[in-house]
Amino acid sequence: MAETSDLRIIVLGAAAGGGLPQWNCGCLNCTLARDPGSGLKSQSQSSLAVSRDGEAWAVFNASPDIRQQIEHNRSLQPRRLRHSPIESVVLTNGDIDHLAGLLVLREKQPFMLFSTGSVGEIIAENPVFGVLDPDLVARRSVAIEEVFFPLPDLEARFFSVPGKVPLFLEDDEPDLNVEGENTVGVELRAGSKRVYYIPGCGLMNSGLGGRLAGADALFFDGTLFTDREMIATGTGRKTGRRMGHMPIAGEGGSLDALDGLNIRRKIYVHINNTNPIWRPGPERTTVESRGFEVGFDGMEVSL
Repeated sequence: MAETSDLRIIVLGAAAGGGLPQWNCGCLNCTLARDPGSGLKSQSQSSLAVSRDGEAWAVFNASPDIRQQIEHNRSLQPRRLRHSPIESVVLTNGDIDHLAGLLVLREKQPFMLFSTGSVGEIIAENPVFGVLDPDLVARRSVAIEEVFFPLPDLEARFFSVPGKVPLFLEDDEPDLNVEGENTVGVELRAGSKRVYYIPGCGLMNSGLGGRLAGADALFFDGTLFTDREMIATGTGRKTGRRMGHMPIAGEGGSLDALDGLNIRRKIYVHINNTNPIWRPGPERTTVESRGFEVGFDGMEVSL
């Protein structure tokens, strides 16, 4: 086996939709990320890769940047002609930044595609995803709390987290913090290890907190530092909660909500380009002093 660890995780992409820098944004973080001398590196859009042996991999969310992510991570590159170590792709919601990478994976390569029924319907109803050859890419809908195996020795299950429908399916006033199949987290178990991936979450409730308590690692929604961050920076008109993301700081924020749950490693991912935790400063110091890590492209976690 290539790796002796029970579970190996690579953060393929740590940024939220649009990445860092975002193509049409000149905010402070985006400007710094374009400057090679700033120390702030560019980041691709939200995705994880998980393996038990370093040879076979499951990818969680197919970012539009997946080609770039594969090229930056040797473990995911072909070993021979027409080969890929990616055995499966698992989707946590139907957002563009988690679906669009499927169109990159259309080159007649077999893999399993796992999603909830609701997300599977989004894919089935959009003919553009027909480029994934059904003879090679098997689509499997998984019920909430049903055990499935994205790798033969990796147990997984979806669980509902408060959220909303994808932006492109919204009406004028979508229901927020709905628990169903549109927004889910993923629980991973490998031997005695228990890991959670939740790139989108609108609210922490007692049921979710109880599930996460005592986990070995949590990769959690770090979209915005404050709820009104995009309004304050002039980059948007919506609060974080209106977009389906609880803030890091402030009343009802994830810093307080996850405190005391005895989680071994807490790592923020799906971080918006405006979020000040990308760079040194009081916000990043606050996060790190509370026991959180800021995820970044290429970050590896072995358990």
